[in-house]
Amino acid sequence: MDPGAGGFSEEQFREACAELQRPALSGAKWELLVEMLGISIYRQLDQKTGLYEYKVFGVLEDCPPELLADVYMDLDYRKQWDEYVKELYEKEYNGEAVVYWEVKYPFPMSNRDYVYVRQRRELDFEGKKVLVILARSTSMPQIPEKSGVIRVKQYKQSLAMQSDGKKGSKVFMCYFDNPGGQIPSWLINWAAKSGVPNFLKDMAKACQNYHKRT
Repeated sequence: MDPGAGGFSEEQFREACAELQRPALSGAKWELLVEMLGISIYRQLDQKTGLYEYKVFGVLEDCPPELLADVYMDLDYRKQWDEYVKELYEKEYNGEAVVYWEVKYPFPMSNRDYVYVRQRRELDFEGKKVLVILARSTSMPQIPEKSGVIRVKQYKQSLAMQSDGKKGSKVFMCYFDNPGGQIPSWLINWAAKSGVPNFLKDMAKACQNYHKRT
C-alpha cells in the first residue's frame, strides 16, 4: 500500500487500530514489564541494538480521545508541561511538516535531538471511532546536526485511542527509541522502564490542565 502524507500507509494506521482492540503479543518475545494505574507495559528486545521496543495498553481516566490527541499534538503546550524539552517546533520543508525536538539529558551526557514526521487521523474501525497518531524519524538536510548534541536516527511511535465508554480513553502505544552515543544499553533500558509510565502520567496530568485555545 502506498504511503500517504508523512510516508505512513493506510495499513499502518489500521494496524494500530487493530492492536488497540486485540493486543498482538503472541509469537514474539514480549514480556510484561510493569502494571500500574490501569496501564500494562510490555517490552521486546531488539537484538541489533540491545534496546527494547515497548507496547503500552490501558485506560487513561478523565482524558477523552480528542483531548488526548490535541494535547499530544500541541507542541507549544508540551514545552510547558514536559520538563525535558530544550527546543521544540514544527516547520514545513518541501511541503512536508517536520518536527525538531531537542531533549535535555543529565550531565555528563549530551542532549539528544530528533527530526521526525507525524500524522494524526481519525478512522472508523469495526464500528468504533479511533484516533491514531504515527511518528517516525526522518533525515532533513535543512536541519543540520548541532555540535555537542547527538542526533537520534532511530525513533518511531504509534498511538491509538478510543473512548472507554466513560470520560476516558482506551489507549495503545508502541514505542522504540535508540538514543545512540556511548550510553550503555542497560542504562537506557532502566531509564525507559520509568520513563514510559512517567510520560503517560505526565500526559494525563497535562490533559487535566489543558484549555483548548479558541
